[in-house]
This record gives sequence, C-alpha cells and structure tokens, in this order.
Amino acid sequence: MNTPALAHTGLTRMEVTATIHQRKARMYALADGYAALPGGYGTFDELFETLTWAQIGEHAKPIGLLNVNGYYDPLLAMLDRATAEGFIFDEHRRALLCASDPESLLDAMLAFDPPVEAVKRWMRQD
Repeated sequence: MNTPALAHTGLTRMEVTATIHQRKARMYALADGYAALPGGYGTFDELFETLTWAQIGEHAKPIGLLNVNGYYDPLLAMLDRATAEGFIFDEHRRALLCASDPESLLDAMLAFDPPVEAVKRWMRQD
C-alpha cells in the first residue's frame, strides 16, 4: 500500500508492492546487504527473516543494526541471552553487525566475512 504521507519526498525512485511478501522478495533481489534503522514490527520482521535466511545459507549478505541512541540495546541483550542459553550459535550472533553511527556500520558491513562453515549446522548430512 502506498501511503503518500509516509513517502520520503527526496526519493529518486520508489517501488510499491501489493504485499509484504512481494516487498521482501524485491528487497532481497536488490540488496547487497541489509541495514535496520530503528523501527517497529515491520523492521523487526524483515530483520529476523534476513537473519534466519543467513543462518540457513539462503544468503551471505551483511546484516547490520544502526543502534541510534541505544535503541536496539534491549534487543541485543535478548540476543545475547539467547546465545548464552544455547538458542543461537555464537557465530550467528556475531554475524549481526551493530554500530551507533552510519559510517561505522557501513565499514563493518563492507568488511563482513560471513560464517560460511556455520551454515553446515543447518544442512542435512545424508
């Protein structure tokens, strides 16, 4: 749905899709990486879907959080707890990049080395 009041007026191009699934597929096709800015349910959904895809080897693109004013601190603490309790593997937790300023986040994303070996945990060994 296109809500003109929410569209950034300085965009050089805007693509509108009929569903969130089409939006995510289009985003996946165009992206060299994913950066989540502070947001709500839609941002969380897209963030966790891209993390899950990376975890199972669907992509090896960098994923970052722009942690403006500590916005993502509670989420990062939850992810650290899930890792400590064995629900997330260390290498998958480290694959989520985080910085408080855009330049540092982009630098980390450009230097990203995906945990390729970790993907094997999710592959069948027949």
